[in-house]
Amino acid sequence: MLSSRMIVGAVLFFAAAACRTGSKAGSEAHSGPSASAAAPEETIQVGLIASLTGKFSALGSEDKKAVELAVAQANANGGVLGKKISLLTRDDQTLPDKSVLAYGELKAANVAAVIGSAFSNSALATIPFADRDGIPYLSLTPAEEQVQPIKPFVFVIPALSNAYAERSLEYMQAQKIKKLAIAHDTKGAYAVAGYRATLALAPRYGVEIVKDEVFESATSDFSPIFTHLKGSGAQAFLFWGTGPSGVTVTKQYAAANVKIPLFMTPSQASKLWLEPVGSAGEGVTVTSAIGVVGDYLPDGPQKRVISQMAVPFQQKYGYSPPQFAQDGYSACLLLFEAIKKAGSAKRDAVRNALEHLTLLTPNGEYKYSPTDHSGLTRDFISVDVVNGGKLVPTPWAKEQLVHTIAAE
Repeated sequence: MLSSRMIVGAVLFFAAAACRTGSKAGSEAHSGPSASAAAPEETIQVGLIASLTGKFSALGSEDKKAVELAVAQANANGGVLGKKISLLTRDDQTLPDKSVLAYGELKAANVAAVIGSAFSNSALATIPFADRDGIPYLSLTPAEEQVQPIKPFVFVIPALSNAYAERSLEYMQAQKIKKLAIAHDTKGAYAVAGYRATLALAPRYGVEIVKDEVFESATSDFSPIFTHLKGSGAQAFLFWGTGPSGVTVTKQYAAANVKIPLFMTPSQASKLWLEPVGSAGEGVTVTSAIGVVGDYLPDGPQKRVISQMAVPFQQKYGYSPPQFAQDGYSACLLLFEAIKKAGSAKRDAVRNALEHLTLLTPNGEYKYSPTDHSGLTRDFISVDVVNGGKLVPTPWAKEQLVHTIAAE
């Protein structure tokens, strides 16, 4: 199991070098001015660390598209505080040490804040340095240990893994599912966090874990796990994993004709999973952010803010924005609003504004506070089913979401 302490220890040497010199190693993707250039007075520089190459490049690419859209929209409307936003993008290559090196470059460029990688291990390696240096870090990964306990300069954008775990269990309780099989990736911080939360919360919802399986990110054959499910008495199988493993397990699950319903997490709430799994995904249950199923919501403020992103994204790229894009865009809205409320792009002022910010975004309504740096409750999480190659909210989820947005 890979803890943030282990990751930080492994990259400490690299971090020190990057933060002292602003080295350009490991930063193959650049957008905006050079990292060594001083920020022009008329702009506000914002950093983005994304996995643009490596195993999670498909995720990072969606983050980048969404962040660039939000920046373009802000600049088209006069910028923030009358200044244009200048985006500096760096590639972590889906490697924690490269994320820390990328952070060092952005720090040297004097960015106002950093929007961090959707790869949990990269984020966990980087946030101790951002917090130490007093640079607001908006993380695009949901692992709890980023903000539990609170780190003054670290804010999480997706709903936390424990919120997704609890939403799944709520739905299972409503569907009278009492016996659950579970599998998780022991090398992914996100998966480990979700797995732990599921174990801790299951008794509250009358769910018993009857089979507990593990795998690693590089696993290519899940048939042994399927064999173990037989005769377990499980009424559902919950898979905590991300990236290619989610595609592989879904295809093999369908081919093995396992009769137990398959439950997936928000890492699969995307065309990046839907398209490669094809017909094997039909009927699979997937949790997602509310923005992913915005088309199914009634008209109102929540649907309007989702459309503000989804319509131009669809027009430009030809498909609806996936889970990862929702997170990147929401991060920008939160950061820009915090800068406005602070009346300055100074890091301390931005941090203080974030900590007291309430804002409606495509992900739902955030309510950050000094004791809550995640800000998003499970009320804005949807439980969907794949129908005709699309994620469609279950009747239970639609009822829950409509009630939530009506109360806002």
